Amino acid sequence: MISVRRTAAIALLGLLAALGVAQPPAGAQQTATPRPAAPAAASAVEPPSAAEPAPAADPAVAEFDVRDYGAVGNGSTNDTAAVNRAITAANVAGGGIVRFPAGTYESKNTIRMKSNVTLHLDAGSTISGSGADTYDPPEPNPWDDYQDYGHSHFHNAMIHGDNLSNIGFTGSGVIDGDGALITGNPESGEADKIISLTRCTNLTLSGITLREGGHFAALINDCDNVVSDRLVIDTAMDRDGWNIISTTDVRITNARLEANDDALAFKSDYALGAKLDNGHVTVTDSHLSAGCCNALMFGSETCGDFTDYRFERITIKGSDKSGLGMVSMDGAKISDVHYKDITMTDVRSPILQKVGTRKRCGNNPGVGSISNITYTNIRATGSTPSFSPTIWGESGSSRIKDVTFTDVDITVPGGNGTMSTNPPANDPKDYNPKAIGTRPAYGWYIRNADNVRFTDSEVRFAADDGRPAVIANNSTGIRFDRFTAQRGSNSPSDVLFQTVTGYCVADSGNTGGGALRVSQTGSSQNCGGGGPTPVRYEAESAVRSTGSTVDSDHAGYSGTGFVNTPNAAGAHVEWTVNAPVAGSADLVIAYANGTTTNRPLDISVNGTTVVAAAPFAGTGAWTTWRTVTVPAAALTAGANTVRVTATSANGAPNLDYLDGPA
Repeated sequence: MISVRRTAAIALLGLLAALGVAQPPAGAQQTATPRPAAPAAASAVEPPSAAEPAPAADPAVAEFDVRDYGAVGNGSTNDTAAVNRAITAANVAGGGIVRFPAGTYESKNTIRMKSNVTLHLDAGSTISGSGADTYDPPEPNPWDDYQDYGHSHFHNAMIHGDNLSNIGFTGSGVIDGDGALITGNPESGEADKIISLTRCTNLTLSGITLREGGHFAALINDCDNVVSDRLVIDTAMDRDGWNIISTTDVRITNARLEANDDALAFKSDYALGAKLDNGHVTVTDSHLSAGCCNALMFGSETCGDFTDYRFERITIKGSDKSGLGMVSMDGAKISDVHYKDITMTDVRSPILQKVGTRKRCGNNPGVGSISNITYTNIRATGSTPSFSPTIWGESGSSRIKDVTFTDVDITVPGGNGTMSTNPPANDPKDYNPKAIGTRPAYGWYIRNADNVRFTDSEVRFAADDGRPAVIANNSTGIRFDRFTAQRGSNSPSDVLFQTVTGYCVADSGNTGGGALRVSQTGSSQNCGGGGPTPVRYEAESAVRSTGSTVDSDHAGYSGTGFVNTPNAAGAHVEWTVNAPVAGSADLVIAYANGTTTNRPLDISVNGTTVVAAAPFAGTGAWTTWRTVTVPAAALTAGANTVRVTATSANGAPNLDYLDGPA
């Protein structure tokens, strides 16, 4: 008896025959001789926890057992045709689950996905690649020149789909390239990726394991609404894990991605003949590692703009390029990206931001930019003394700006002697951390950047180093509050500012408890009015909107309490700030936001909006207080009004104080 469970199954068989779709071969299950799936090879990638098994398929959804369509699952018979028949049957029926019972299903040809179909791999099931060189050939692409070959062609894959909706890969089985996929440019009949999807909507990729993926275990381009939970990728012997290209609305949880090249990369290329946007992405509770290359990466392909990314509770173990890498090489504007609660070990370049001028994108791209990036509660150990954490912008509108580091602690190998503090050489067309020569600072090297803030952060070395901990070059508004740096025994200084306008080092020191040695050339200091301790204006003493209360139920605030505004747009707090002289000064606003949602505020000075919709992101708890700095605000001599106004229905975060000029 055929075991396909679906509504009106008998009627559908007649419809399938009329449409030319093969019916399940008679007696397919009785004649199949599946062998037990081979045990998985030893791997550093852990499968999903036994305490959290992959969910069973929804019993209300039509199911199509691949064995009913001729699949054998014995590890040697080519089952591709049967799988494609089952996929077509599910698609014609209006959608359903194509189920793979335990067994090894040899796939010597390309499996062609269709809309409204989910492949569900039961425990013990494997779809295995083949070296028969009979996969679909790569399609021609008139935009080949704008990205690498592997990014330009999609059909030459184990599984391919284009312009699809409502598709999925679920269960707890394995899709294994099994050594058959190519890591370079494939010849005709060869495949270089497991899953290749373009122009898709509503994709689920959960529970399964992708192994030995060739160039890419998974490559998606121009997709929307992607959901992934408990995905495992084990392709450390091949190349990339998951490349998410020109894609929006992505939610990834509990992933374990181990790759040799990039583990999880967000990119935007010109392979589909258009410059496409990217964004609205969250990645949480995941583990990544990369052998030769980048663990969590933006780029290098960066044609369309990127905005609204949240990365939280992530561990990274091993990366021979960047742990947290962000490059804009091809004209992209990257903004509103937030990293929180991330631990990295053995990463060559823990944090890299770079704007380059490769311009490998159609549609006449200019030079891109990076802005509004935050790092909170980051722990990292580096693996090379040469590639210090780096922020490297280009000139003009392509300078990097508005970057904040809060509670970011990095330990680097150290071990260098003293060296020239001049800017190192840089290849602006290369995204690799080594494209910038050995940094003259062992900790942070900052160039062509504006409004970069470090708060409650530190940098240390494992071996004594003769370079400064920090060098900032050709920048503005570089500030260190409660920053700790280890002192090299032969280093000329701890923090060096070269042609920096408006730098500040406050309440900071070395790991031995002494003051930091700060030196500068061609630079000017601005610690909120020229050096004296800023004047604090408590929120509870400020003018506030009707319905606001002064509360004291969340510890850690300054003064006698904090202001809790109504949850409404337009809720506001207004301080009167006195400036001794007319000029510019930094304004520092302390707040707490115990939610995971931004509570944006417009910030105005004397009635003029100077910052629109500053995000005031979540701080993790209502007892965790952070600061937002308005750099170089223009003040008149005497009294000035500084107002913050909620722009969303959530109202303002809890507001503690404002620090202004002395």
